[in-house]
Amino acid sequence: MPIRSLWTIAFLSVFAIACKQAPVSADDPGSGTPKPNTGLTGNQQTDWAAIEKLEQAAKAIAKTDGCSSGTDCRAAPVGSRACGGPRYYLPYCAKTTDSAALYRKLDEVAKAEQAYNRKYNLASTCEFRMPPLVESVGGSCVAK
Repeated sequence: MPIRSLWTIAFLSVFAIACKQAPVSADDPGSGTPKPNTGLTGNQQTDWAAIEKLEQAAKAIAKTDGCSSGTDCRAAPVGSRACGGPRYYLPYCAKTTDSAALYRKLDEVAKAEQAYNRKYNLASTCEFRMPPLVESVGGSCVAK
């Protein structure tokens, strides 16, 4: 085989290795952005239980009571389906809920679920889920 062909093969091999992109994980230290601890260290069942625990913590932050007007009611996205978008929306009262704390916790839930979906190669439907209309009923925010 001519030397020129060998150099071409060597160059293309090095180029292919250099261009190969490693998958980004939820705890990738090379991304430059600190990642939350997703708690995904076990099997699929225990990993999902960790996500549910985060979700319950978010629900504990969300207060539905205390809004006499529907204009103070909101719906926050929960989770991250494999195809993108939230699994559902959580109604809450903006007057009585620490919205910043709620969204920080919901961001943890979404990131953990994204890592879970990648780890277990999950797929989901790809329809776009719109937030529900929310209203105040008897001083509590509920989804219509």
